[in-house]
Amino acid sequence: MTNALDFTDKTVIITGAASGIGRATARLLADNGAKIVIGDVDDQANETVDLITHGGGTAQFVKTDVTSAADVQNLVQTAVDTHGRIDVAFNNAGILPPVARFVDQTEKDFDKTIAVDLKGVFLSLKYEIEAMLKTGGGAIINTASVAGLIADPDMAPYVAAKHGVVGLTRSAAYDHGKDGIRVNALAPGLVETGMTEVWRKDPEKWDAVTSNNFLNKAASPEEIAGMVLFLASDLAGFATGGVYPVDGGQTAR
Repeated sequence: MTNALDFTDKTVIITGAASGIGRATARLLADNGAKIVIGDVDDQANETVDLITHGGGTAQFVKTDVTSAADVQNLVQTAVDTHGRIDVAFNNAGILPPVARFVDQTEKDFDKTIAVDLKGVFLSLKYEIEAMLKTGGGAIINTASVAGLIADPDMAPYVAAKHGVVGLTRSAAYDHGKDGIRVNALAPGLVETGMTEVWRKDPEKWDAVTSNNFLNKAASPEEIAGMVLFLASDLAGFATGGVYPVDGGQTAR
């Protein structure tokens, strides 16, 4: 197990790697030898590819809307056509709905959040698993959230979607463990990313959200990426169907 974190010759699909957790994870896995295939709607993912390739790694960007079955199939097929197989997938693409009380949430925002944050994970899992079944297995990590374990205020669509991601994770792990496919979920707490920038600009709000955890701070994207690296590795070979909080103790209260 001394080389358990060596991903040389392994192919990794990452959705939502234009910035934040996805970018940090792509760079960390590439630094450990993985060939990275990024699926994202944001052309800023090209910057992630440049960061990896300028560092001597291998990466490509396939523009992908995770709510589109055709786009997700194309992402997976491109990875297989280019590298022969998929060994790891990190389904990380997601959005936040507008912050509003339950009664003030709109149907439009609910549908959009569910489409990206839940349907996107379903489609990604479906086509990644189909590919892995042909090559003997692999590891998949889905980004849920502490909102998949507890309720966050004024974010009902997101809470519903992330609880759904937990359910999809457990179901996929149950159905395909015998096929050599491990499926786990992360439940990050507050992370300093573009999605949380609006809170960071409000000192009062930022103090409130950072006080939710024992460390009284937000995580860096790199601190979340480390857990993805572990769950993707052979060190986590008996871990499947799990949901792993990386939340500074927020859900331990």
